[in-house]
Order: sequence, then structure tokens, then C-alpha cells
Amino acid sequence: MAETWSQDQLAEAAEGGLIDTVILAFTDHYGRLMGKRLDAEFFLQDPSGTHACDYLLTVDMEMEPVEGYDFSNWDLGYGDLHLTPDMGTLRPVPWLDRTALVLCDLVAHDGTPISVGPRSILRNQIQRLQNLGFEAKAASELEYFLYRTSYRDAASTDYRNLEPAGWYVEDYHLLQGARTEDLNGEFRRHLKEMAVPVESTKGEFGRGQHELNIRWCDVLEMADRHVLLKQCVKEVADQHGAAATFMAKPHDNEAGSSSHLHLSLWSIEDEINVFPGRTEIAGLEVSGTFLSFLGGCLSRLRELMPCFAPTVNSYKRYRSQSWAPTSGAWSPDNRTAGFRIVGEGPSLRIECRIPGADVNPYLAYAAAIAGGIDGIESEISPPAPLKGDAYQSMVSALPGTLTEAVEGFEASDFARHAFGTDVVDHYSHFWRTEAAAFESAVTDWERRRYFERI
Repeated sequence: MAETWSQDQLAEAAEGGLIDTVILAFTDHYGRLMGKRLDAEFFLQDPSGTHACDYLLTVDMEMEPVEGYDFSNWDLGYGDLHLTPDMGTLRPVPWLDRTALVLCDLVAHDGTPISVGPRSILRNQIQRLQNLGFEAKAASELEYFLYRTSYRDAASTDYRNLEPAGWYVEDYHLLQGARTEDLNGEFRRHLKEMAVPVESTKGEFGRGQHELNIRWCDVLEMADRHVLLKQCVKEVADQHGAAATFMAKPHDNEAGSSSHLHLSLWSIEDEINVFPGRTEIAGLEVSGTFLSFLGGCLSRLRELMPCFAPTVNSYKRYRSQSWAPTSGAWSPDNRTAGFRIVGEGPSLRIECRIPGADVNPYLAYAAAIAGGIDGIESEISPPAPLKGDAYQSMVSALPGTLTEAVEGFEASDFARHAFGTDVVDHYSHFWRTEAAAFESAVTDWERRRYFERI
């Protein structure tokens, strides 16, 4: 299995002419990879990192600086932040010529981590877990729609009349799936070559929709792999004159795209999964730690909802009988519930089915861990497991809009304790700005409905 590179391996590859470019990358609020391309020789002479404008943590999707942030603004002059390479993430990028990539942590001039950086937020929750003697193992499942229309052509037509890569629902279909192996097969091979171990791809419930699963690992590494997977799919599709979207709900008449998050807690001292135990509930044999962690996740879900569903589009995925949840109920092996318990013994884990494919994994994993920690510390018990169809239950209904979700997050004393007031205020402003941009837009739906007939 391919492994990440050491600095010596990079130097050897650069000396042999195999690598001449090193990408220094980090994720912004949206989960997009941002950064710089450095000459490999220059990077090796001083691998301490590089600088970037701190406005990157205040911009909207169109890269416009948004006013109202305390972190960075016009009055402060939009200075620099430092990209500090995490050399454990150094790896080749096989779909790019002579290129390697390293993910970076964001730090201030004095070397302290920037608290509102997505990777910093997850690191803080990992440290809180470690203080309790635990570490989290995780795995992301990611779904996406593929089109035989290029990104440029899609943009030129305002994303109308795209050609799906498949023409009928292909969930688990091997025939239809074979028609996209030029793309999905290349995704799998490239990811494996860049030390992102792959489990599988499969057709999903929409036309041209697919799922790509990567192997479980420590939660920080999984969040890193998650963003690299998305970058691989988008860039390789682009090279083929195709397109992929990770929108949560790209079409109102198709299934949404999810990002199910699998989580388990492990003892640092004993190196074992602490979720299995001797308490029997709903046919499961679980530990008190499992029940408390799950109880915390459930009880804090609404307060942390924007971390799992960060865009206006996220909330259009939550529809009855859509395979996306509509509530925070939990149940063993039940795909209608927001939290599905899967595996047994050492593989016992929580599958959080709330996030869509538009999620920023650093924020989502941080939120899940923060809720679980609160459950452990406060000894929160989960409600009784759901039996039957969760779509018929109104227990723990999810917020209906991003605006509603942000109100709960911003007002949450728990979120401020877990993340810090600066983080809560910063991201509340970010999500409110996103919601306001949508609320002021005139949509195609409005024109179709009202242009002539109103």
C-alpha cells in the first residue's frame, strides 16, 4: 500500500527530476483547498512553509471579502497568515505532472494556531479527547454526481441541461457502473497511489451518481483524505472534459448526495475500540462510553447542525423516503435514522447520516467529537432506539433551513464552551452571510412560476 512521503523521499524525487512542484494547501470555510504551488527546490531549502493573505478566512464563494469579521478586515489591513506544512501529509499527486502536495496548519505571526482555521478546530477537539484517554477513528463515505458535460460548458449554460454520466438509476448496477470506469477507475487508482487507501466505488440512487469509500484511520488523517478525495474527483473529471458535483442536492427530482461519517472511540492506552461492552440494547452489546458518546451526539445535534449542513442547499436533501434522514433518531442498521449503528465487536461504530457531500469534514468531525465529549463528561443517556420507519417519526426533527440552524448554533452556550466564542461568532457570521446571499437571489424557479402568470 502506498504511503505518504518523508522529506528525504521528496528530496530524492526532486533530484531525480520526478518532482519539481510542491503544493502547500489548506481548507477554507467551505472545505475548498486553497494555497500555493512552490518550486520543489525552493521548498526543500526552507520547508517551514509560506504566507497567504488572511482574507481567505473571510471571503465568500466568489472570493469577495465579507465585512463583519473580527479576525480579519479592512481596518486591520488584511495581513498574512502562515501555512505551516504538516510533513506527515506529504504525498505525490499522480494526476498532476511532477507534483507533490502537503497539507498545512494555519498559524499566526507568533506561531500560535489560528483558532478559526478548520484544521485547528478539529485538532482542538482531538486534544480534548486525548485528555480523556481516547482517540477517534473515522471513515467518510462520499457521494457525487458525474456528468459528461465539462465544467466550462456547464458554467456557460448556467448549469442547465447537463448530460448525466448515466441515464437510469444505477444503485449497485455493474453494467451502468462500467460506463463510468474511465472516471471512477482513475479516481480509485490515483487515490491509492497518493496514499489514500480506497475500499470501493459503486453506483448510487441517482442518474450518474456514485459513491467512493476510503479506508478508516485516525480522524485527522480521515478529514485530510476526505478533502483530497474531493480534489482528485474534481480535477480528474476536469481533465476528462467531464464534471462532478458534491452539492448535497443538485437536482430536485434526484436523490441527494451524502457524506456518511463513521466514528468509533479507542483507548489510547489499550489500543482497543471502547464502544463494545456488556450492556445489551436493541440487539447490540455496547459499553457505557458508547451510550454516553451517542447520547451527547444526539442531544447536541441541533446546536451543531451548521457544522454538518453548512449550505442553503444542504437542507433540501432532508426529504421523506429520500435515503437522507429527517430526524436525529438512532437505530441499529436502519437507513431511515440520522444515526445508524453498524458493525459489532471491534468494528462497532456510529454512522452519522446527517451530513451531505457539501460538508467541511474538519468541522463535521469536530462537531461530532464535541457532542460526544459532552455526553461522556455529562453522562448523557441516549433516548430509546427508534423502531421502524424514522420518516414517520417527528422525534428530533432536523432544522429546516440554514438560517434556523445558525440561530441555534449562535445561541448555544455549549458550542461556545466546546469551540470558543471566537469560533462560534466567526462561523455564525459566515453561515449568516451565505444564507443572506441566497435570500436576496432571484431563482429560476421564481421566473418559471411568476414571469408570465403572476
